[in-house]
Amino acid sequence: MGKMSGRFWEDTPLDKLDRAQWEALCDGCGKCCVHKLEDEDTGELHATNVACRLLDRRMGRCSDYRHRHAYVSECVRLNTNNVAGIEWLPSTCAYRLRAAGEQLPDWHYLVSGDPESVHTAGQSTRGWTISEDDAGDFEHHLVDREL
Repeated sequence: MGKMSGRFWEDTPLDKLDRAQWEALCDGCGKCCVHKLEDEDTGELHATNVACRLLDRRMGRCSDYRHRHAYVSECVRLNTNNVAGIEWLPSTCAYRLRAAGEQLPDWHYLVSGDPESVHTAGQSTRGWTISEDDAGDFEHHLVDREL
């Protein structure tokens, strides 16, 4: 197990992170758990305000992360081999940013030291999403929001 000290998220390549460091990269925004609809003609993805039923929409974290695949089989297991090719990951996703060699935003808790900063910066699912269990037709839930 590698150390969680220093600024590992800046100077350690993704494929050299241990499991704890990898998991620590998640900022808890929850935006990857928001349903997107694909335009059949253009292939463009459009955001909805509908979140996966397992998402704790206040905390921005999966309510059953360890067992999520038993309930949501299509939930993707991110890893160093696939993260760069997953186009629906949020533009602010730490995994996506690091795979592209970019720095984490100032509001990321590893930078700010505050796990609430993702929420206060308006970069999480808190306050604008509903559960897929309550949504009905997702097409009625399109939002003009960049994820």
